Amino acid sequence: VYIDYMKSFKDNLSDILESDLISEIEVGLGPCGKLRYPSYPASQGWLFPGIGEFQCYDKYLQAHLKAAAEKGGHPEWASEPKDAGTYNDTPDKTKFFCDNGRFQTEAGKFFLTWYSNALLEHGAGILDAANEIFQGYKVNLAAKVSGMHWWYKTESHAAEVTAGYYNLNGYRPIARMLSRHYGSLNFTCIEMRDSEQPAEAKSGPERLVQQVLSAAWREGVEVSCENALSRYYRTGYNQIIHNARANGITTPPSKLRISAMTYLRLSDELLKAENFKLFKAFVKKMHAGLDYNPDPEKYFNPRVPLKHSKPKMSIEEILDASEPLLEPFKFDAGDNEGITDADVIEETSLVDQIIKSIASILSWGK
Repeated sequence: VYIDYMKSFKDNLSDILESDLISEIEVGLGPCGKLRYPSYPASQGWLFPGIGEFQCYDKYLQAHLKAAAEKGGHPEWASEPKDAGTYNDTPDKTKFFCDNGRFQTEAGKFFLTWYSNALLEHGAGILDAANEIFQGYKVNLAAKVSGMHWWYKTESHAAEVTAGYYNLNGYRPIARMLSRHYGSLNFTCIEMRDSEQPAEAKSGPERLVQQVLSAAWREGVEVSCENALSRYYRTGYNQIIHNARANGITTPPSKLRISAMTYLRLSDELLKAENFKLFKAFVKKMHAGLDYNPDPEKYFNPRVPLKHSKPKMSIEEILDASEPLLEPFKFDAGDNEGITDADVIEETSLVDQIIKSIASILSWGK
């Protein structure tokens, strides 16, 4: 189905692809187009911040798990954890994810490694097919990774691992898998701050974003980002700028910056006068210090025809990317590099300023 759909896309849009109007093709690798398991489906009653459930019940994954357990010399490990809770549990309510839980045992580590490896193999297989189909066009292949920020500040990282992200190995193996296909990584929740999250969810979006972006950059993989929730205020925009330009906007342009940003979303709320002025200031800050370049051949990373994927890697070679598990790069953009009052004033038209001045005088006169 994946291959037929991609071939149909290429055949029906061949004239647009040949004209270089499409620069990137994001390949859907799972629910909502993301490389993950459907571990937290709202249709099954999941509510934030539930830990979700492992998704390996079909006969194919069961057979795959059985074969892996037998190959590893532990046929008794050929089943998913029975004590990992249900969709809306919290880690402390389960024997598997609680502090010092079974996720730390050899059997637990075996299962979590197998579960995340199966997801990597799934993604690699689909990207292999995409590369064959779109090879030669000036397009970049991209894959989206979910921002599973809740329970990030716990030992087990329960919400991440049920989705297929085994944080013991970090996110660098995903980036290494993408690098083989000259792919880029699309990540979300770039606007989120820890202080905005409910304390009981033990969320850590700030460090999660830095961990994922650093993993990709270390593997030479481009990163594009999007905000998970609509943001129309300064602190949200400044958080995006802080993550998008890791070394700041006043220093010479660094390689530690995202290659693209998808803003969610165009709406009546965004187009309100005050909100739109702030948005324009945000866009200017995102491009600060970067010269305008109308030639796509000379972009940050020039557009070139998609090459054949590099030779296949074994799962061991991919997992080697996590050794050692490194700290994220230092994101040292200063607070003074965000949007200031002066930036917003600059976006205010003369008429707006006159109206505000008159309103201020009238108010003072009262």
